[in-house]
Amino acid sequence: MEKRDYYEVLGVAKNATPEEIKKAYRKKAIQYHPDKNPGNKEAEEKFKEAAEAYEVLSDPDKRARYDQFGHQGVGGAAGGGFSGGGMSMEDIFSHFGDIFGGGFGGFEGFGGGSSSRGGRRHVNKGSDLRVKVKLTLKEIATGVEKKIKVPKYVSCTYCKGTGAENGTAYTTCTKCNGSGVVTRVQQTFLGAMQSTTTCPDCGGEGRIITKKCPHCAGEGIVREEEVITLNIPAGVSEGMQLSMAGKGNAARHGGVNGDLLILIEEEPHPDLVRDENDLIYNLLLDLPTAVLGGSVDVPTLDGKARIKVEPGTQPGKIFRLRGKGLPSVNRYGVGDLIVNVSVYIPENLNAAEKKQFEEMKNSSNMQPTLTTKQRIFSKLRHMFE
Repeated sequence: MEKRDYYEVLGVAKNATPEEIKKAYRKKAIQYHPDKNPGNKEAEEKFKEAAEAYEVLSDPDKRARYDQFGHQGVGGAAGGGFSGGGMSMEDIFSHFGDIFGGGFGGFEGFGGGSSSRGGRRHVNKGSDLRVKVKLTLKEIATGVEKKIKVPKYVSCTYCKGTGAENGTAYTTCTKCNGSGVVTRVQQTFLGAMQSTTTCPDCGGEGRIITKKCPHCAGEGIVREEEVITLNIPAGVSEGMQLSMAGKGNAARHGGVNGDLLILIEEEPHPDLVRDENDLIYNLLLDLPTAVLGGSVDVPTLDGKARIKVEPGTQPGKIFRLRGKGLPSVNRYGVGDLIVNVSVYIPENLNAAEKKQFEEMKNSSNMQPTLTTKQRIFSKLRHMFE
């Protein structure tokens, strides 16, 4: 099952402060705490999911990598050897003792409270945008800056994104007094029950437009084309998704912008094949060079490299050129260029060539030994494995 966005899990904006993230996690943990939901497997999974999200977003380095590369930037889970979904409840309480105020069963350490978001004014959220970017292996090896044009919703400059004419033609909602929420008290047989809901008059925004902006029809956003600079790091791979916070569609009435999601596509190289961080080149030697030895040039991302072929080189021979592959996106080193050797056997010989091979046919040097056969088959088996 695909992991949910960590910000979505905690219910916070991408630009949330560390204190807001901590507060949001605290509320989620209270809401799904096992003491409050005994025997509820779904609540337990949400409790672990929130712990995993907090473990990443509370760490500045992990959060930066997550913002740039998504779940892959933190090892596909929470990174750092921790995954909320893979830890026991005791582990989670131990890991976040400063928040839980104690070990397992320390629900009282939270100080009670509700996970309700009541009392907050509603903030609109712009939708995310997704673009595909094609990269060559050379661009992937070095990293690259690309400029792209993106049709998107941007904040209306005439009303400063408010949707109100000149950015001032609005009033504070009288029903909620600008809070965006209304509180109702209902008498039941258990006593007075209080509930907080979104204000129906202003839709939770806390203000009401009295005169709409004519340029955006009161929406606060207009459709335009924006040039965005993408800084693609070295080592990305096919299918990887990068994220640029706040570069998606603008939100109505001055809310929070969505994100721009960048899906990486690799353009095939004419000679090289990628295998994670290694590059593979299949070298087809002519028979005389394989027999007599020599030097051959093989393609690299930088140009060419010359390798020495020893006399009697067999099919399946592998040359490894260290550091000629691709860098790791997490900066864990650089791959190699692996050269797989095959030998071309001529298919059409003229009379003179046939005669030469006939003369060599009965030579003892032309007959494979048992050791040679075993070595060749061993190489071929490893290639297929």
